[in-house]
Amino acid sequence: MSGKDINLNNFTPRQLAGQLIMIRMPGTSLDADTADFLRRNAIRAICLFRQNMVDTAQLTKFVSDLRAVMGPDALIAIDQEGGAVVRATWLPPPPAGMGLGAADDAGLAYEVGAAVARSVRILGFNWNFAPVLDINNNPDNPVIAERSFGAEPRRAAELAQAWMEGSQSQGVACCIKHFPGHGDTHVDSHRDLPTVDKPLATLEQLEFLPFRQMKDKAPAMMTAHIVYPALDAEFPATMSKSILTGLLRDAWQYEGVVITDGMDMHAIAGRFGVGNAAVMALEAGADMVMALGTRETQEETLAALAEAIAGGRLTAEALQLRLRRLHDLAATYPSRTYGYPEEAADRTLMARAWQAALTPYRNPNRPKPGAKVRLVARADVVSDGVSEAGVPAEEVAALLRRFYDVELVTFADAESFDWNALPADGRTVILASTSRLRYGQRARAGWRPDLHLALWNPFQALDISAPALLTYGFAQPALEAVADWLSGKGEANGKCPVAGFVG
Repeated sequence: MSGKDINLNNFTPRQLAGQLIMIRMPGTSLDADTADFLRRNAIRAICLFRQNMVDTAQLTKFVSDLRAVMGPDALIAIDQEGGAVVRATWLPPPPAGMGLGAADDAGLAYEVGAAVARSVRILGFNWNFAPVLDINNNPDNPVIAERSFGAEPRRAAELAQAWMEGSQSQGVACCIKHFPGHGDTHVDSHRDLPTVDKPLATLEQLEFLPFRQMKDKAPAMMTAHIVYPALDAEFPATMSKSILTGLLRDAWQYEGVVITDGMDMHAIAGRFGVGNAAVMALEAGADMVMALGTRETQEETLAALAEAIAGGRLTAEALQLRLRRLHDLAATYPSRTYGYPEEAADRTLMARAWQAALTPYRNPNRPKPGAKVRLVARADVVSDGVSEAGVPAEEVAALLRRFYDVELVTFADAESFDWNALPADGRTVILASTSRLRYGQRARAGWRPDLHLALWNPFQALDISAPALLTYGFAQPALEAVADWLSGKGEANGKCPVAGFVG
């Protein structure tokens, strides 16, 4: 830490609060009202999402305008993990963490992390909320799945660390998440408050291990909105002093920035209220609160933090520590705009990485060229709120039509669709799974396609008793890797890095 103190007297309590929150933006450009809000409250951190983005020209100007208002200490963040969790979708698309786990090549992970950083820094981003360190030890997890590098904690950490070091070699800060581990949950904290009820010794061997292994190199960590009764039976990690101060700061001696996950998520806002929860998170040991949501919730957060600062609930010493860490992060990873002469090479790299991830399960066979094929796929491709929307069924059909005579059958809901009504007319049946949703009992019971293309969540291949090809995502190079395999030009040599995928 640089040790540079901030003169707190130069700021009102509300402006000090503004430096400790990250907010989201409306629209695709900086309007005068929002610029005034940023200036008045000394907001130093923004996270942009898909709805803020059109293309490189628009986004570069948007970020440049934000930087001009926010100053040199600006932290401008993005979720560009890979796979389905990317925001600037036109950039070279990185494979998901589990895809890199399937390739099992730390050098490749480093290259991909570096390429992701090169692509987002041209837009002005200096902070990427990646990589995911959650261990994939629960196949029913509704929100992590292919975002994890795998189930074996040491290898997952090695691959994630290589990815992070690649990113930081290109001047973009990473933020490992979701501390102390979101992998073994069956509830999405965007919707409710999960609990991971395991003995401390088990947590240390599994969930905690990647974070502990990377704590001395990671410039930032994001907290999980999850209760861990072995450490704190009352509060989720985001608001737990036992976890953020007792474990992370005191026991592990972590010195980087700690930022909360979105405080608008129902696990927090629905139980504690956004303003109260923000104060509790900073008291627990967080440095920055992710105050997403609306202007109204941002105002509520600022007011609550300003009151806590003015009343001494957040002390001058505590404020100095947090402001110093945030200043150092911005100084080490400044927001700038770069050129991108490597874009073509990075697209080639990403294609190679997706191909290396392609994984066979239960010995899939290619249909013969010209075969009559019935493609069965979900009709819609809506986003789940965390990820981008999946690939449309017609796009998968168009890919298959390069090689086969294809009839497309779509379903709206896997549990109401009559799987057994599909005609037994000799067509080769291919199921394409294009959402993260696991299949229920109706699809699982007795229905068996000839080939399952699991184009998102690999655990769907455990639901359907059929030979499968796992891609860990639906980006264009993933589909091209499938096309190469179908045509015989490419092989599938990946190995799924979680239990249960043998054969």
